[in-house]
Amino acid sequence: MSTPQDASRFVALSQRLTGFDAAELEATGLAETYAAVAAEQLGPARYERLLGGAGPSDEVADDDVAAARAVTILWYTGGWPGPPPFVVSPRAYAEGLVWKAAGVAAPGTGAAGHGSWAAEPAPVAEVRR
Repeated sequence: MSTPQDASRFVALSQRLTGFDAAELEATGLAETYAAVAAEQLGPARYERLLGGAGPSDEVADDDVAAARAVTILWYTGGWPGPPPFVVSPRAYAEGLVWKAAGVAAPGTGAAGHGSWAAEPAPVAEVRR
């Protein structure tokens, strides 16, 4: 079971893995959910090792790199890469950092607005060769 202290440590780790600050990660409302998913999927020993991080003289095992990659994928896509892969929830998909990084809403999660279809799209810049 994940504790609030674990969630705080998980967010600190996630900042380093994703490049987003703690406020942005917590604003998704999914930090505790993701901490619980990671703890369950990685198991207690791997999860604790991941939260503890490697010291300057510690070697990083391949499975630790894979665990860090899985947590990064979780934040960016809202899904655990598996096996078996799964999406945590519709909200997790909508709050994926990939959409925030791109500056767009997740497809299928928000309407463009009434009448947006009536406006002519912005011109596409020409590519010079």
